[in-house]
Amino acid sequence: MSEPSLKIHHLGVAVADMEGALVFYRDVLGFVLDSEMFDDPIQKVRVCFLKQKGDSGFQIELIQPLNATSSVNGYLTKGIGAYHICYEVADIEKTLIDLRAKKCVPVSPPVPAVAFEGRRIAWCVTPTKHLIELVEGKK
Repeated sequence: MSEPSLKIHHLGVAVADMEGALVFYRDVLGFVLDSEMFDDPIQKVRVCFLKQKGDSGFQIELIQPLNATSSVNGYLTKGIGAYHICYEVADIEKTLIDLRAKKCVPVSPPVPAVAFEGRRIAWCVTPTKHLIELVEGKK
């Protein structure tokens, strides 16, 4: 059986405050705008795409409801934006200190992870109410 030819394109993230989310993703996580902000009246949302500097194409799509009838409101009222996004980091303790200083709330201390050959992972919740995972880089 052949492998599916799927490639991650972007992660959609529902946000109540587009400007606040843009500031966080730019200043804390190093993303840059990859598109202008635009409205999609069919989906009833305002959207923009972000990418990391020098990245090979992975994007995050920030999605804000345009009005009370947008289906994105249902996710936001339940506190759902995206499940999580994972970042590989060189120094997990230093990164946790930096994120805590930028109003991220650590959920767990670093622990070994089977999925990453024992490299440690840690979880934080961002000011935009999203869960991020940190994984130690390979040494």
